Amino acid sequence: MRTNEELEGVSLLGEKKTVYPTDYAPEMLETFINKHPENEYLVTFNCPEFTSLCPKTGQPDFAKIVISYIPRERMVESKSLKLYLFSFRNHGDFHEDCVNIIMKDLVKLMDPKYIEVTGIFTPRGGISIYPFANYADAEHQHLKESRLLAQMNNVLN
Repeated sequence: MRTNEELEGVSLLGEKKTVYPTDYAPEMLETFINKHPENEYLVTFNCPEFTSLCPKTGQPDFAKIVISYIPRERMVESKSLKLYLFSFRNHGDFHEDCVNIIMKDLVKLMDPKYIEVTGIFTPRGGISIYPFANYADAEHQHLKESRLLAQMNNVLN
């Protein structure tokens, strides 16, 4: 069981009334302490209902966002991540920008050893866009490079 000290900063989980943000809200993100920082392990979030707006037309864009990371000392709390991703609903940005913003916000929040964010956007105008962004600390640069190459090979094959 986690102590109150370990859950310090987790305020959204367990709230009876959830307030959904209407604008981009990185301040919604919360973290908790990683109880296993000595382990190299992967945490993956599959977010199949992501929406944002085209910055030019205002038309909605839909995507599945997949976030995988190797935590260091802090981990993102899932309800806060859900609300943060929901905050993009009225945010006007291109697909590539959304994926990079999400990655940078999570790097700033958690300082992970490694993180990658993939956007699998539904087609618009007959074209699908699948942006991929990743970040790694000095010890995980090999993973960053190999994962980027793997993504490139998936696209080319």
